[in-house]
Amino acid sequence: MDNAEFKREKLELPNGENKLLLHSCCAPCSGEVMEAMIASDINFTIYFYNPNIHPRKEYDLRKDENIRFAEKYNIPFVDADYDVDNWFSRAKGMEQEPERGIRCTMCFDMRFERTALYAYENGFPTITSSLGISRWKNFDQINDCGIRAAGHYPGITYWTFNWRKKGGSSRMLEISKREQFYMQEYCGCAYSLRDTNHWRLANGRERIELGKQYYGD
Repeated sequence: MDNAEFKREKLELPNGENKLLLHSCCAPCSGEVMEAMIASDINFTIYFYNPNIHPRKEYDLRKDENIRFAEKYNIPFVDADYDVDNWFSRAKGMEQEPERGIRCTMCFDMRFERTALYAYENGFPTITSSLGISRWKNFDQINDCGIRAAGHYPGITYWTFNWRKKGGSSRMLEISKREQFYMQEYCGCAYSLRDTNHWRLANGRERIELGKQYYGD
């Protein structure tokens, strides 16, 4: 079905609220989330806090694509700190952990705790993240981290809506192709880049070339 003809269900935030802070990891993952909330007239702001993304060139590519899409719909965009040294300090000792393991839990906790703090200080009663739409992520792991982060601040709720359901994952790809988003080829951190390149070389493929792949090419 053509995405333009798709009739979306009306989404409602928890507790009858209508103001949300969306932690966004990248444009491809947040595209469907954003369009779904726009269709439901939800008042939201994007919060881009991803110090895990490495190297800086990749971070800027992902952030700039997200800003481009936010500007298309006139959605407020908060560009948070790239405190990469803090992230590497927290990841110390977890360098060999697998994807979806304790290093990812640490990473989600760090990003969501900062999101929840910003929400608390700036009057956003609800937070959520686009991370959960990716089939490469553990949905329950993400929700657990989000709920835990929100629990640190009174009046803050993490919205556990499953963005993958009812064709959400398919529409994510449709939007990415339509917008010709930059296609990242690894999760984001230095260790996922390392492990992905190891796998590619072992399977006769070339190393990842940053800034090369775009949806629709």
